[in-house]
Amino acid sequence: MEPLSEDGLERELRDLVVEACYVDDAPEEVFPDAPIVGPDSPWGLDSLDAVEIIVEVQKQYDVRIGGQEAGRELLRSLRTLADFIRKERG
Repeated sequence: MEPLSEDGLERELRDLVVEACYVDDAPEEVFPDAPIVGPDSPWGLDSLDAVEIIVEVQKQYDVRIGGQEAGRELLRSLRTLADFIRKERG
C-alpha cells in the first residue's frame, strides 16, 4: 500500500469519524489539530464515539491501539491519529 500524503490521510480520517459516528451536519473543514472527542470537538463526540472510532481505525488501517490511555492520547486530534498510523505502517 502506498503512503498517503499528510492531507490525504487526515481527510480520510475525518471522513471515517463522520461515518463511524453518524455525524449529521459535519463541518466541511476541520483543523487537523482540533480535538476528535470531548467538549471542544467540532463533531460533538463523546467517549462512546471514541470506541467506535478506534474499532474502525484498527479495522481499516490494520493497526492495534492498546488500552484506554493510548486511545485517549491518539484521539487528541486528526493529526495525532494520522501520525500514529503513519508510524505503525512504516
